[in-house]
Amino acid sequence: MNTATADTASTTTTDQPAARQLRRSTDDKMLAGVAGGIARYLDVDVTLVRVIIAALALLNGVGLALYVAAWLLIPEDGADQSLAAAWIAGGQNRPR
Repeated sequence: MNTATADTASTTTTDQPAARQLRRSTDDKMLAGVAGGIARYLDVDVTLVRVIIAALALLNGVGLALYVAAWLLIPEDGADQSLAAAWIAGGQNRPR
């Protein structure tokens, strides 16, 4: 039985960038900051994201549904949880 092990897992690198988080923008927003947050996350122009959302909303309505879902599920800059998570957590604290 070979008891020699390589200690390669203990090396750490600090060259990796911090993980990006998808957050609704508080600076670049027209309604809820969804497009601004998605644009910042994808590193694209916010106008492109807004045009895609508007086109999806006009073509079949799915853009509106996705926007509302993102509004509820993506936390805002500086917030710990999304609106939906806060609403669910608030409902669990109420007496029955």
